[in-house]
Amino acid sequence: MNTDAVTPRTETVDTEAGTARITWLAACAPRLLLALGHGAGGGIEARDLKALGAALPAHGVSVALVEQPWRVAGKKLAPAPKTLDTGWRGVWPVLAASGLPVVAGGRSAGARVACRTAAGLGARAVLALSFPLHPPGRPEKTRADELLGSGVPTLVVQGGNDPFGKPAEFPPGDYRITEVPYGDHGFAVPRKSGLTEERAMEILTTSVTGWLAGIG
Repeated sequence: MNTDAVTPRTETVDTEAGTARITWLAACAPRLLLALGHGAGGGIEARDLKALGAALPAHGVSVALVEQPWRVAGKKLAPAPKTLDTGWRGVWPVLAASGLPVVAGGRSAGARVACRTAAGLGARAVLALSFPLHPPGRPEKTRADELLGSGVPTLVVQGGNDPFGKPAEFPPGDYRITEVPYGDHGFAVPRKSGLTEERAMEILTTSVTGWLAGIG
């Protein structure tokens, strides 16, 4: 898909948790805005966030990649969930000022933030990428309540081999789930699977694009 016309624009936003940064990837005639937060172990360079930022503007969805204040400040470790929520809430007025319906999303820790705050902020829906259902090897430490409590239409996209929760481990609930076969927590796929990274990202972007088409 040709995305040469999409020129990123960045801006900083002061929040109670520090200075956050938004990278805007605007559609020519947008009908939705998808805001995506990153995980605790990386930033907006994650392969799934990059793939969505490249694919969605051509389908009328502008993308805002949100960097939490701790990441902007160059810190190595993410703060407590409450602080992450504070940073996300501080960015929300700028997102809402676009005048578009806003879908809250993120990967891993960012997905948890989106789920916890969606209803209170008035998000139209939630996109949860690599939702960390539990710490690796600790299924009893479930975070299912955050996912099930989002209060808005929710799509989970999960790697088939995600140690933080495989698709079959997710509880029944009022949400949709798409599996990226063989994918790990970062949607990397082993060569022996026969699935390329490009194909894995195509599965992800196609699923998200189709789901967003039903969000108004």
